[in-house]
Amino acid sequence: MGPSRRDGYLPLREYALVGDMRTAALVGRDGSVDWWCLPRFDAPAVLCRLMDARQGGHMRVGPTGAHGATRRYDGDSCVLVTDFETARGRVRLTDFMPVEHEGREPRLLRLVEGLSGDVEVETVFRPTFDFARAPVHLEARERLARAWGGGQALALRGPGRLGPGADGALTARTRVRAGDRHWVTLTSGGAHADPAPTDAEADAALIHTRAHWTRWIQAGDYGGPHAAWLRRSALTLKLLIHAPSGSFIAAPTTSLPECARGTRNWDYRYAWLRDSAWVMHVLMSLGYVDEAGAFLRWLESLGLDERPPGVLYRPDGGCPEEETCLTHLEGYQGAQPVRVGNGANGQLQLDVFGEVITAAYLFFETSPDGHEMRPGAWRMVRALATQAARRWHERDSGLWEQRCTPKHYVSSKLMCWVAVDRALKLSQRHGLNGGPIGEWAAARNALRELLETRGFDPEVGAFTHALGRTELDASVLLMANHGFLPATDPRMRSTLARVREQLGAGPLVRRYVHADGLPGEEGAFLLCGFWVVDSLALEGRLDEAFGLYEQLLGYSNDVGLMPEQVDPRTGCFLGNYPQGLTHLALIASGLLLSRLSGHSSRCAMIDARCSQSLPVIPALHV
Repeated sequence: MGPSRRDGYLPLREYALVGDMRTAALVGRDGSVDWWCLPRFDAPAVLCRLMDARQGGHMRVGPTGAHGATRRYDGDSCVLVTDFETARGRVRLTDFMPVEHEGREPRLLRLVEGLSGDVEVETVFRPTFDFARAPVHLEARERLARAWGGGQALALRGPGRLGPGADGALTARTRVRAGDRHWVTLTSGGAHADPAPTDAEADAALIHTRAHWTRWIQAGDYGGPHAAWLRRSALTLKLLIHAPSGSFIAAPTTSLPECARGTRNWDYRYAWLRDSAWVMHVLMSLGYVDEAGAFLRWLESLGLDERPPGVLYRPDGGCPEEETCLTHLEGYQGAQPVRVGNGANGQLQLDVFGEVITAAYLFFETSPDGHEMRPGAWRMVRALATQAARRWHERDSGLWEQRCTPKHYVSSKLMCWVAVDRALKLSQRHGLNGGPIGEWAAARNALRELLETRGFDPEVGAFTHALGRTELDASVLLMANHGFLPATDPRMRSTLARVREQLGAGPLVRRYVHADGLPGEEGAFLLCGFWVVDSLALEGRLDEAFGLYEQLLGYSNDVGLMPEQVDPRTGCFLGNYPQGLTHLALIASGLLLSRLSGHSSRCAMIDARCSQSLPVIPALHV
């Protein structure tokens, strides 16, 4: 049977993603598009049944009666194929967004093909503009329909005559027999928008889109036993790139809860500097230098040499709107509030200095084309390293953006150390001047002493989440990844053991378990599980690392997509979905395992550069 909806909601694992690198839509296994923001990732939703089963809009193409459904992506592409089977026959639904924009607004194209028998297929069109806040105006004429409201508009062309349906929707029903082909197209735009594509134009767009994804994936360097997983995760990350600017968004959704019916619901439709820097790292490791270069140019456009960095940005580099709650929506499965905007943007997160500098460092140190450090990039690095050297002693909100009293987080101090360490490397290797070298070196020395003396608690047997505290946090495992200490150091071995004992739930790992100022208990964070894989691998425990890695892969859905978190008790997906952090971690761990087990990959050079650290040098002698 096809997936069943509980109170109108599909489980998150039943959704697949299609997009055009400007926006993206979630398509349920039942053929319903339940989430789509237009014209950009962070714009208001025109279809938002994901956030409210009754008020939120959707657009479905699928059989009218009982059916089963299987789906896949078409090879190494982002073209989604769903096969429906009914008692009367089989039909195929192919979904995609054309990626060759040519100045056009986003378009969702859906091809219905009869495989056998005679199946009745329905098209249901119920848009709800501006997150279902704006009145909707609908016009229908034969197979064409137009809808508008709240400054947004959509145009639909279907295979059958559209007429009034339930709940204000427009509906058409069509008999589809073996060999039949019908296009359903949904385009953004008002009365003066481009006309709906013809069947011939839609056919051409499908061919071009398949070819685009095939060319892109063939340009990457994938190796090892998990290459297919790496390719699918890379394609998912590519869908989360905002092509016009080069930025990366964390996830295409907002307010999917981190605990059932809880309040840990956040808007992830923005570009976090931290997440983006990590994405750039894995894309560089796979050989995608163009994407990495575009992201670095986007970083330079933010003016970080003249002003402190924000935590997150709109995809175009602007400041996100203030965090507000959409009280008229009930939230996914009743989880409130539904938020737009993200209040974390007002926080101080000291690790951002190190993340951005590491991104620049990796690009200019490992690019196969031998890119020289650009003056604008060096000004950015210089400014951020100086801020890290002068502000590392401050309390901050940490990389998990906890909404409680700021603390001296160990991971934040670590990334300040990374910031000045990498800036010193770039200065020495590229002969760059103009930075306060002595100040950076002094900060690096002070930070190392601080982390080694106050960051590690001998009684706990681990680096803890904050100075002077005993609680654990999986983020301290990054010390080995960034070359602060080798994974074989007794303190890192002990930290790994304590993290697995106290934060582990089978193969899964929680970020932390201490109070963070919010009600409810979040799930296990998949990113942290991959960090454990990395630590095991770097320690030389490759068999354990491979075993854990394959267990974590088992938490993906049938089309290879992964959420932010998983409920350790039920396996249910939690948090915004699909989650860029999870997919980049899957790639990074897979490449590390590939390299350490003897498979060639250009990530070997990048890992070596990333983990090197200069010796501690007295400031006066630099």
